[in-house]
Amino acid sequence: MLRLDQLKIRLEDFQMTADMSLQKGRKYAVIGPSGAGKSTLLGALCGFVPLTSGRLFWQDQEITDHQPGGRPMTMLFQDNNLFPHLSVLQNVGLGIRPDLRLTDEDRTRISKALARVGLSDQTNKKPGTLSGGQQSRAALARVLVQARPWVLLDEPFAALGPALRNEMLDLMQDLVAETGAGLVMVTHAPEDVRRIADQVIFVGSGKAEAPQPARELMDNPPPELQQYLG
Repeated sequence: MLRLDQLKIRLEDFQMTADMSLQKGRKYAVIGPSGAGKSTLLGALCGFVPLTSGRLFWQDQEITDHQPGGRPMTMLFQDNNLFPHLSVLQNVGLGIRPDLRLTDEDRTRISKALARVGLSDQTNKKPGTLSGGQQSRAALARVLVQARPWVLLDEPFAALGPALRNEMLDLMQDLVAETGAGLVMVTHAPEDVRRIADQVIFVGSGKAEAPQPARELMDNPPPELQQYLG
């Protein structure tokens, strides 16, 4: 279980609170107006955004002060965070060894991950030669080799067309199901919530609300969520 114990985040004039527990293996969608703090919440969980107060626990162990690399999660950003001067294999390899001193065992893991996302024939190519969907697949392969208990997605498929975005969401859903990881996904699209989420975390008015069942919440949204959905 990932426990957010009375977290407070303050960045200049912005502030947000969060107090909730997230169960491993479940899929959470984070939704809310632009600027409400959805990406900031994920950044705080990963250790990229400092907490003003509160504590973060993973399986009853406090990880509030752990560096990003020492936390039980990996994060997939909007731009997929692929390095243009590195090959697909090297970009995925960064998820195992940041110095890229890859062993034969590492290369086998990478090959299996690339095969799983359908990129076995793109190993030596640079990201700039790949399509948007292929770049997303490479980023997913890096998530796969890291094998962390939690995967956090900050709208990594937002730039893709609807059909391709759905394909990537389905692949991501399959991957976390295979590994048993929990998923926390920022999205602006209600259809994404219905497609993939078990529960919803609504962020608005300076607060990340405790998770609620996705289907019930989307079918009968409270006034603030209804205003956001339109």
